[in-house]
Amino acid sequence: MLGSSYRIHPGLAVCVLSLLSLLSLLSLLCRPALAADTQREITLLFTNDFESAYDPIEAFWRDDMERIGGIAHMATLIDKIRAKRDPVLLLDAGDIFTGTLARRTEGAVSFDLMQLLGYDAMAIGNHEFEYGWQTLEREKHRAPFPVLGANLFYVGTEHPYAQPWTIVERGGLRVGLIGLMGQDAATALIPSNIAGVEVRDPIAVARHHADRLRPEVDLLVLLVHQGATAPMQTDDEADPQVYRGNAENLALAGAVPKVDVIFAGHTDAGTESPIVHPETGALIMQTWGQGQHVGELRLHLDDEGAIASHAGRLIPVDADRYPAKPNVQERLDAWRALHPDLEETVGHTDGLLVRRYYEESALGNLFADIAKSAADAQIGLMPSGALRRDLPAGKVTRVELIDAFPFEDKLARMTLRGDVLLSILEQGFSLERGLLQVSGLRVAYDLQQPPGHRVHSVCVGSDALDPDAIYTVGTVEILAKGGDAYGQALEADEVKLQETRFADELERVFLGQEIVSKPALKRLYNTPQKALSCNE
Repeated sequence: MLGSSYRIHPGLAVCVLSLLSLLSLLSLLCRPALAADTQREITLLFTNDFESAYDPIEAFWRDDMERIGGIAHMATLIDKIRAKRDPVLLLDAGDIFTGTLARRTEGAVSFDLMQLLGYDAMAIGNHEFEYGWQTLEREKHRAPFPVLGANLFYVGTEHPYAQPWTIVERGGLRVGLIGLMGQDAATALIPSNIAGVEVRDPIAVARHHADRLRPEVDLLVLLVHQGATAPMQTDDEADPQVYRGNAENLALAGAVPKVDVIFAGHTDAGTESPIVHPETGALIMQTWGQGQHVGELRLHLDDEGAIASHAGRLIPVDADRYPAKPNVQERLDAWRALHPDLEETVGHTDGLLVRRYYEESALGNLFADIAKSAADAQIGLMPSGALRRDLPAGKVTRVELIDAFPFEDKLARMTLRGDVLLSILEQGFSLERGLLQVSGLRVAYDLQQPPGHRVHSVCVGSDALDPDAIYTVGTVEILAKGGDAYGQALEADEVKLQETRFADELERVFLGQEIVSKPALKRLYNTPQKALSCNE
């Protein structure tokens, strides 16, 4: 009845209060535990130097799988990780362009496939300038995620060329991401392709943006493309002699102490577990490149926001264990259907043509031979960094051939003195950008000597190299223009770029021969100071 008072039995009141207290206690106990699971843990997945390697390849250097890589297979692996972990970010440290489809579409296919995989951000690498800085300026807007380059500016201005940083919020955590490209990486392409862009000191730029972002985020991550140029060798993870290391990334971590994580690219120096900077505690990781692994870094943050624990690994993309994700494979097939000529057979070889980075290789010899012949020159030179995939024994398709040399470089003919030729050879045997592959020469060198003093005997045909003589050299545009660290080529008496691209000349040779023979080795001799006999 309205206005009446009610009395609750004292015993019942005690029970109700006890039940409410118990429920309140349980709520307090449960909420922090759930918050820790969903807000204080995060998984960061990362790739680098994918370079449009969209298909699985034979894993001839491994005994635990038959095929490795493939973007549709990688998508399946990423989905499996996302199903187990939450929250997850997917990041890339640059070099998504290079291969045949990327070249045909000026990078559109690369951004399209990355969108399907659900990338959250990427850094710009040097190969993103493969089709010119103006093309990247236009095409990067295709990406629905940030394409970062904090230290890239239009030449002569303070106007940024790309978005410098972004903040991604996931599962209650705010992650700051800064993209950087190394100044040395910017030299690993034809200079004119990046002529409109200035690449500034990554350390100074990183410090500036880290100071600004650190108070706003729980984690600060650098996506960095820097260091020694990666070895162009398919089995680089199994060959310690070509390991390029992470020295520049360690230096960056030490110079920018507010950074938590660095995901790197360009050196393809895979980290099977995180490298921890001894002073700042920053975690550094990268993969071996070419889409053969997915990097995973799991982090747990304590109540103060510091990384309390971490676990990182590289997960091989076993193409037989992880079937191709249908929608990714269908999209890739659709892009290929626009270019049916890529699957046409252009020739045959009599053996597997493998590339090597610190050694003479059959593929390098073949390309140097073709450059020499096409330029009607005495000598052929081919940088090992230009060799981008092995060629199979037997049938070779157009896409396989283009992927082996996926660049726009024109064929070049140089006229130079013997002493300039020697300086170019010395640069090659410094191993800074891999071994220089040669045709029309035999060279004896000694890697125990300091760079610049390693070549001790050179035969041009049946004669010893004459420093004062004039020689003609066939090569590719990047070397002839002094790119890829071959600045010595700028001392040539004359450089003539031919009308045809080297890639077109390469295809002409394959189409014109019934069988392309695998060249013999024994042009380069890593020996102590022992002169070659040129008339043998």
